[in-house]
Amino acid sequence: MAELFFHNGRVYPKADGDEVVDCFAVEQGRIVSLGEPVAAARSIDLGGRLVLPGFIDCHTHLLWAGDRADEFALRQAGADYAEIARAGGGILSTVRAVRAADEDTLVALALPRLEALAAEGVTCVEIKSGYGLDFDTELKMLRAIRRLDMLQPLRIRATFLGAHTVPRGRSRADYLDEVITRMLPAIAAQRLADLVDVYVEDIAFSIDDMARLFTAARALGFGLRAHTGQLSDAGATAAACRLGALSCDHLEYADGDAVEAMAEHGAVAVLLPGAWYCLRETRLPPVELLRARGVPMAVASDANPGTSPVVSLLTALHMSVVFFGLAPAEALAGVTRHAARALGLALGELSPGMPADFSAWDMQRPDLLGYQLGGLRPHAVFIGGEQI
Repeated sequence: MAELFFHNGRVYPKADGDEVVDCFAVEQGRIVSLGEPVAAARSIDLGGRLVLPGFIDCHTHLLWAGDRADEFALRQAGADYAEIARAGGGILSTVRAVRAADEDTLVALALPRLEALAAEGVTCVEIKSGYGLDFDTELKMLRAIRRLDMLQPLRIRATFLGAHTVPRGRSRADYLDEVITRMLPAIAAQRLADLVDVYVEDIAFSIDDMARLFTAARALGFGLRAHTGQLSDAGATAAACRLGALSCDHLEYADGDAVEAMAEHGAVAVLLPGAWYCLRETRLPPVELLRARGVPMAVASDANPGTSPVVSLLTALHMSVVFFGLAPAEALAGVTRHAARALGLALGELSPGMPADFSAWDMQRPDLLGYQLGGLRPHAVFIGGEQI
């Protein structure tokens, strides 16, 4: 006998698939049967609702203090992102605010953002550090992220992004040495992060820097990810794939060689239309090439105070359809199973053995999520079979 039996639903085990079943059973938080009547201690009627796997926001900078509305105004007046960053704004502006905030404040600021994502059917969120850029603040951020995991029901994946940019008053080489020799071992010893990320760009770190960081991070057991191809690429995406990155994220300037490398090495292409939109970028990620080579495409909010103040995965999903040309089914795969793969997780579909993370919707078809912008919310959200 199962613990829970959910029935009378229109269940899409893979959000982008054609298969539809009407029931599933759950034991110890995981699905044990699909589409078959099962005796259970508790039976839950889904009321004929559409049921989708829980959504996964696989790229966020959700832990921040302050805002960067002044930069938004500068960009509206014609300044570009690199220009603002070189003048001491951009990431460094948020660094100052995060260094000034204590851990409790950072947690309190992030909780409403997580609640907003949960209200859309999100059940798992990746959150990066990277607004500390010194030993104490990077670890403060990661401790806050671990606390968020305990304080609310969403599954949280923590990413160390110490190599986000170079802090004021430090050389790139000296700072990277600290990231690799001091921060990484301490984070590993305290189990504060699951993944390590790096921003490879002229205004941040080089391919050689990424190789050094990834070698050290891999030896400590971290999963690897990379910001590449946002403002330029110059081989960064292909290099990240060769070094074992689970995903490459942004990719507006990725070329055919980058796509071939992702296909060869099994990396996920994480598309971030919120940043593309807010920066008023005109160059699109190579969606047609990615599709042709069978590279899985994830979609994420990139929620952050500067380049994507978009705390809404459904908005990013809609933007990926309208601006990037994804089919609604591709976008749904992008916020479920492909997003899970970018995080190295077994999530994002409803099948035996998988966690029972899902949402129930009063709507006719899942592709409405790509069609309608705003006004869509699930009737209920479940994690491990329990309603949140």
